[in-house]
Amino acid sequence: MTLPQAKTWSQRGHTPVVRVRGRSRRRISIAALTCYKPGHRSSLIYRPRRDDGRRDGRKSFSWRDYRDLLIAAHQQLGGPIVLVWDNLNVHKAADLRQWAAAREWLTIYHLPPYAPALNPVEGIWSLLRRGWLSNVAFSTPERLDQRIRRGLRLIQYRSHLIDGCLAETGLTIGPA
Repeated sequence: MTLPQAKTWSQRGHTPVVRVRGRSRRRISIAALTCYKPGHRSSLIYRPRRDDGRRDGRKSFSWRDYRDLLIAAHQQLGGPIVLVWDNLNVHKAADLRQWAAAREWLTIYHLPPYAPALNPVEGIWSLLRRGWLSNVAFSTPERLDQRIRRGLRLIQYRSHLIDGCLAETGLTIGPA
């Protein structure tokens, strides 16, 4: 019996090199909410934001971007929101806290400092990195953006994946 030989796309003794065009300064930030309600399908609401590459431009989400995401989630879900957030500095911004305090449909709790194991959204990022973004070299930031959106859209359609991210935290949702 002969064992199959491993095949690579590079000559023996030569390290494969992948050339990627584009700038390393480009980045994509994503804000996401996993939404759970007893008796309903779980859902994922997300907003990607691309860095425009300008030195004076903002590279990540501002408190206004998070405010807009919460307004969109409130309209989409059609009810009050109990939000459990990690301790990202923007999540604790004074302007966002002031805005949230004026909304009776919004209640915010913060996770303990550095507790990614309690955050279901970390499971979403893990699914995205291990699935749709693994083993791919992107030639342009647009291709990366397209692949991220496709992966998140496919996760949105599979509520059992979103439920699994909550189950992995050990947290449960009970009736109010």
